[in-house]
Amino acid sequence: MIISASRRTDIPAFYSEWFIKRLREGFAYIKNPRNSQRIASVELNADVVDCIVFWTKNAQPMLSQLDTIDTMGYPYYFQFTITPYDEQVEKGLPAKSEIMETFKRLSDKIGRHRVVWRYDPIIVNEQLSVQYHFDMFGKMCDILCGYTNKCTFSFIDLYAKMQKSVKGIVDSEVNTLNINQIAQGFSAIAKGHSLELATCSELIDLSSYGIAHASCIDQAMIEDVIGCSIRAKKDTNQRLDCACMDSIDIGAYDCCSHGCVYCYATTSENLVRKNRQLHESDSPMLIGHPAGDEIMTTRETKSLKIMQMSLL
Repeated sequence: MIISASRRTDIPAFYSEWFIKRLREGFAYIKNPRNSQRIASVELNADVVDCIVFWTKNAQPMLSQLDTIDTMGYPYYFQFTITPYDEQVEKGLPAKSEIMETFKRLSDKIGRHRVVWRYDPIIVNEQLSVQYHFDMFGKMCDILCGYTNKCTFSFIDLYAKMQKSVKGIVDSEVNTLNINQIAQGFSAIAKGHSLELATCSELIDLSSYGIAHASCIDQAMIEDVIGCSIRAKKDTNQRLDCACMDSIDIGAYDCCSHGCVYCYATTSENLVRKNRQLHESDSPMLIGHPAGDEIMTTRETKSLKIMQMSLL
């Protein structure tokens, strides 16, 4: 089983204490995001969790917990997003210089092969021009290239729920001309820094620029981290253009305080504040406690490792 922690919220930044307690107790309750009356119990023991994929924009609060996770025997890697945007776009993040120092510390601790840099999403407007992205991507590559092997990027998707929050910042999705210009420029910059470049959840074929389609929860990367082959199938709960393998996400929506205007996982800042007030690190659920009248189910969990039999 692969644990995603989490596409729905930033667990390393805001909920690392809760996460460690869940690993120690060996289970978590996950509320169904489409039906709040259904809660699934997910086993988190190390013998069934093959790998944890962390998603974060600020891993600093999790750094002190990594030795504990290692001691408990859980393999993991990080998808770490660092973009070139200011507080108008990402309201609640520390300074980017501070975040990049955290990225470097994380890489030094766990290895550059276990930290993927995400430059995601790319927004193009009058201020955030194609040339702006070339300049910023190049500067960030100068700083981060020795601390990761791979950069994944994508272009902004305008979901209906974010139309209000992005007004005045994102007027439209990135057009094909700009996509190809950025792909060509980024490819040259990445090559000069010995960085592998890939897109996340993009249908457009950019292979002519040496850019592959990424799988963020990636079978090959997981097998490299854990040193063992696994059985993998595509996650059919994700978008059609997502190549990730199947996983169980233990996060919750509407509880991330980064304040990114482009976030698909946040409905409103008021709801985020309300949910964060309901969080208790001792609860088996990320937000609140079971009321007692929910339908409780148990998710089937098993290791995906392919154990080869010895002939001797």
